[in-house]
Amino acid sequence: QVQLVESGGGLVQAGGSLRLSCAASGHTFRTYAMGWFRQAPGKEREFVGVISWSGGTTYYADSVKGRFTISRDNAKRTVYLQMNSLKPEDTAVYFCAAGNYGLTEEQYNYWGQGTQVTVSS
Repeated sequence: QVQLVESGGGLVQAGGSLRLSCAASGHTFRTYAMGWFRQAPGKEREFVGVISWSGGTTYYADSVKGRFTISRDNAKRTVYLQMNSLKPEDTAVYFCAAGNYGLTEEQYNYWGQGTQVTVSS
């Protein structure tokens, strides 16, 4: 069992940066790939990026590639989403998830409650 808690969301101006954190409980954290998803108002939840259990492999949605970076610290049981050059269209609730390395929600077993990111123009 893994419990996930996101933090670090907030209000930022376009062009700014935020770093989200996702803290995990449970000793099996290091065995899971960790994904980030987001859900904007009135839209379905969408994939943002994923990092493998070792941290050696990452993959990003085209919409965030080159601007967002995922990293993890297995000793701290925490995964990070560094978001740079933020755009108003990045406004969403951001979720972290633990599971298998993949791009779809069905590949993840555990989810956090989400943290709001709002980017003003």
